[in-house]
Amino acid sequence: MSQELYTNIAIFVLSILVGFEVISKIPSTLHTPMMSGANAIHGVVVVGTILIALEAHSVLFYVIAFIAVFLASINVSGGYVVTDRMLQMFSKPKKTDDQKQDGGDK
Repeated sequence: MSQELYTNIAIFVLSILVGFEVISKIPSTLHTPMMSGANAIHGVVVVGTILIALEAHSVLFYVIAFIAVFLASINVSGGYVVTDRMLQMFSKPKKTDDQKQDGGDK
């Protein structure tokens, strides 16, 4: 194994440890807003996987890159779905037809 591979593995492991420590220090009530704000970062992940796919030189690497782009896209879409559900919690409930005919809330 080359020195570059060892360096990349070390960076990957350190990023996992630092990420876990940072996230574990955030109160539970702030996880959802933090997640919705991370959608832009997830978009960068999609762009990064596409750029990595451009550098692939074999069929195996193309397949792995395609899977990475697909999973990153699901991650972005899921983030927007969670954000939409979170925003729906704060919107006013719509009046039903019965409430509109009665002229107010009951």
